[in-house]
Amino acid sequence: MDDAEYDELTSSLTPNEAVDGVTTYRNTVSIACPACGDPFDDLVVCEGEYSSLELSRMLDLCVSTHEDEVVLFTHKQ
Repeated sequence: MDDAEYDELTSSLTPNEAVDGVTTYRNTVSIACPACGDPFDDLVVCEGEYSSLELSRMLDLCVSTHEDEVVLFTHKQ
């Protein structure tokens, strides 16, 4: 994902939480996932070299990268 696409995406979403190198945004405007084309629920940006995600529900995930960050698009099942 290039810088322009990443900046447009993150500026269109609602910031949710930033903890230990993991930042989440809520997709309150039903933007389509760049990987699968379906609207996604949350964008999760993992900024550190290692991150642990504790999921409280079953999710489908689409994955991309921006620079050295892993970018996850969550889809509730």
